[in-house]
Amino acid sequence: MRILVVGGSGLIGAHVVEVLRGRGHRVTTAARTARPGVDHLLDVESASTDDLRSLLAGHDGVVLATRADEQRVLPRPIHPLLRRELVDPVVRLLTAARAEGLTRAVLTGSYYTWFDRRHPQWRLADRHVYVRCRREQAAEGRAAAGPQLPVTVLELPFVFGRAGDRLPNWAGPLDRWARSRTPLAVPVGGTAAASARSVAEVAADALEQARDADLPVADENLTWAAMMTRIADAVGRPRRVGRLPAPAVRAALGCGGLLHGLARREAGLNPTHLADLLLAELFVEPTTGRSLEPALRDTFAPTG
Repeated sequence: MRILVVGGSGLIGAHVVEVLRGRGHRVTTAARTARPGVDHLLDVESASTDDLRSLLAGHDGVVLATRADEQRVLPRPIHPLLRRELVDPVVRLLTAARAEGLTRAVLTGSYYTWFDRRHPQWRLADRHVYVRCRREQAAEGRAAAGPQLPVTVLELPFVFGRAGDRLPNWAGPLDRWARSRTPLAVPVGGTAAASARSVAEVAADALEQARDADLPVADENLTWAAMMTRIADAVGRPRRVGRLPAPAVRAALGCGGLLHGLARREAGLNPTHLADLLLAELFVEPTTGRSLEPALRDTFAPTG
């Protein structure tokens, strides 16, 4: 097959490119920034449907492996901005892919949509604009693709790994914290986690099978304490990880939500309700069974 990978120089996209080529597929890469290995410069947020059609012509499938920062705090309302970043480009891309006769597509999404389906009582899409936009992205993207273009949405948790100098956008603060002399303390709860390589393998499988599915991807489920313990060990500063009381977590995030409201600002994940997520076990089953350790140590390498 011939596959276009949009975001092909990023953490996940680079691994998707490597896996697809390793399986014998022809890959074209597009990215916003010129880097070695990027075939076409493309700002997917501003590209028109016609621009995308010319890029997609002659391909069998497309992968959209761009990312968004759900924690940014911006003037409200944030929903129109997140739609411009997450939803509108997908609609244009899949409209173009449908017009060019592509037969398969993969989008990188968020595991919050998986939890939104499994736990409607959590009201994640109502409480968090980011989750609402991810849900809209999948629904409107599939509507644009039509019945002849199956779309797989990879519902991703914390993704570990490295692609050149590209690291997860959340890794920097945890890396600095683990290397510091500051005590480590985290709440109860935890998260699913996956390596970028595992995500790429699942993406390649979905393309080869032309699947139309929502696929959560997880290698391991980790408590926050286990995750920070392993990060501290990886950077060469192993130490005990303490426990933050749940009331303190709720109070701190509640104050953050109040300050956002007073300043008429907003984040993709609403801090007023974020404690409910941080204190929960956001675990995904089944897991792949692959070890996360190599990717974790690629992400958090020792100094020197």
